[in-house]
Parts: sequence; structure tokens; C-alpha cells
Amino acid sequence: MGISLGLVGLGAFGTVFADLFKRHPLVSRVGLCDREPERIAKFSQREDWKDKFNPRDAYASFDEIVKADFDALVIITQPWLHAPQAMAAMEHGKHVYSAVPIISLPDFDEIYDWCDKLVNCCKKTGMRYMLGETTFYRPQCMRARRLAAEGFFGRFIFSEGEYYHDWSHGLVGVARSRGASKAGQEWKKISEEKYARRGLVGSPMSYPTHSCCGPVAVMKAHAVKVTAYPFRIQEGDSGYQEYFKNPAISNVSSFFLMSNGATCRINEFRQIGMCGREMFNVYGTKGVVLGELYHQIDKAKGTDWTNAVMTPKKSTYFTEAELRDPLPPEVFEAWKDTATNSVEYGGHGGSHAYLVHEFVDAIAHNRQPAVNIWEASRYMAMGIAAHRSALRDGERVDVPDWGDAPA
Repeated sequence: MGISLGLVGLGAFGTVFADLFKRHPLVSRVGLCDREPERIAKFSQREDWKDKFNPRDAYASFDEIVKADFDALVIITQPWLHAPQAMAAMEHGKHVYSAVPIISLPDFDEIYDWCDKLVNCCKKTGMRYMLGETTFYRPQCMRARRLAAEGFFGRFIFSEGEYYHDWSHGLVGVARSRGASKAGQEWKKISEEKYARRGLVGSPMSYPTHSCCGPVAVMKAHAVKVTAYPFRIQEGDSGYQEYFKNPAISNVSSFFLMSNGATCRINEFRQIGMCGREMFNVYGTKGVVLGELYHQIDKAKGTDWTNAVMTPKKSTYFTEAELRDPLPPEVFEAWKDTATNSVEYGGHGGSHAYLVHEFVDAIAHNRQPAVNIWEASRYMAMGIAAHRSALRDGERVDVPDWGDAPA
């Protein structure tokens, strides 16, 4: 028997996930929710949606759909709404898939509080929460996690993650679009009254999930300590003054001590002379992963370690198809394009299809999803602590942790 779920938020990002959720073989019923009725109509009027969507399952507000009888809600709304809506859904007996991040706010103490609330809400209600962090299901991360489980790396030494995305490249357009929506107009007033008047400065560390996920997921370790430094917006920085007020932080460089004894560098940059770069590398005593490159040395050739370390055992590039985990056959068939005999995996390195499958499969089989609230909070905790350190000119700061997810 399949599960029922409601899709909340059918904007540009929510729309790209709708067909994947609807076509998954373990989904039997789909509801649609958006404050803009024309967005719902794009799907409700399609013939191929009539097998799982009934017009009575169209909702004009979150307050309406959260009271409906769905097993789960997929929340792809504005980032400041994610955590409150996720918590409300779980309190109404619904499992939750949330777009990234857990929440994004100018007040990092409030971000911490929301992480704490959601962890406790999952414990209290027994509901499952999954964060839709795309890096976890990028092909490079999937293979690196498999290699880690096989002992490829040996002992972990160092890892690094970075998200270089200049504000002028796409992000300003996203901000304008969000600001023009009904929710965006409401947020503008709330933001001014609740945060701007208190002099809180912005930071890309309120959205650290893309850079932090890879190192944490592959090493299965969490951050313990951090020291971080800011790079700030200055007067005359063209294109930034519309959304950033001096002395807002545009870039943060941070260095973490991890729970496994390794170290980790995380860079989150929104003011940089390049269009975009999202990557992570992991270094171990036996092997190294550098994006799509996998390098391993052979230390078994006698006692001449000088020659051994100079001779690679393996140094190979892999294609995305070789890096990916296989989808279950029935899921592949449900999503397959008959013309090409292949699956459209979606954006962010083809991670969208895997995010959808992981959530649906976890709820259908009553298990913790891979990127559960405990895992997701570890990404956010790195951002919280790094921001605190950056505001104190690199003071060493403890990184909060909520422990491992229960079975």
C-alpha cells in the first residue's frame, strides 16, 4: 500500500520535484498546496495527474493542508518558513520532507533554537523529518560514502567543502522573486521589525548545508570546535547594497576540528569573481577523493615507503553514471522516459530523484531517512558556530551537537 503526501509550495523549485513525487510507485495519493492558484492548476489540469490527484486535494494555505489526512508533507516554501511549518506538520501527525536549509534567519541563536525544537519534536511525536540536502545525493558523494564504508580512505586526515556562489549570479534574481510573492511581502515587514532594527548582520553561514554535507556525510563525523573569519560588504560594492546592509558578511572561511580527530575547512562565499563552485574533497591515510578523481597509494610494496608513496595504486576519473547508486528497478521503470530509456535525475548533480526516493521509501518502510533531523542539524550547527566565531574575529567556539539519530 502506498503513502499519501501533500506538496506544499509549487514555485520554481517545488515544481521540479512534483512529477518525481507523483510518479513514485510507493505514492498512491498526492495533494497540492500553494497560495497562488494558477500554480496548482498547472498540475491539476493534466491528464497524467488524475490517477493520484483529486480536485478536493487542492489547498490554498498551509493551515488547510496541515489538517488534512496525508501521511506526509513535502515543504518547499520560503527558507524562513521551513522549520515552523515542519514542526506544525509533525505536531499534526505528518512526516516531513523539507527543502534546505532547516531555516535561514539573520538571528543565529534563533536558528539554534529551531534545530533544538525540531529534534525534540521528532522525539516527542515519532514523526520522521528529512532535509532535502542535494550534496548528499550528488554522484560524487554517493560513491565516496560507499568507499568510506569499504575502508578506502584508511584513517581520515582532512576534508574540505566550499560553496562559491556570487550574489550577482542568480541569487539576486531568486531574492527578488521571493520578495515579490505574498510570503515575501510578509517577510519583508517581519524582517525589518524583528531583525534589522536589532542590527543583526547577514551571513552565508545561515545556509551552510551544501558545503558542510559532504565532509560530514562521508566521514560520519561531526564538528566539535571551529575558528572562522569574515569578509564584509563595503560601501561601493555594486549590486550588493540592495539586499545587504553594512557591515554584512558576504564570505566566511572556517576551520573545524571534527569528532574523529580529522580537520575540516569550509568556505561559504557570496562575493567572489566566479559564477559558481560547489565541491568537497576528503583525504585519508590510504586514499583521497577529489571530486570525481579517486586516488589511492599502495603501501604494501616492501619497506621502501619513499617509493611506495610516489607510486599510485589507483588514480581514476569516473563518470556520473558510474558514481551513482542504482535506483530500485521498479522506481527506475516508473520514472523512465520510454523514448530515451533513461531517467531524468533532475538538478543539482542529478540528486533530485534520489532525494525523492529516499524520503518516500523511508516513510513507506517506517525507517529514519538518511538526512534526518540529527544529521541535518550537524550541517546547520557548523554554520551557527562559524558565524559566532567570525563575529568574534576567529575566537575558538564549541559546535553544538544533538547526538546520533535513533533507529
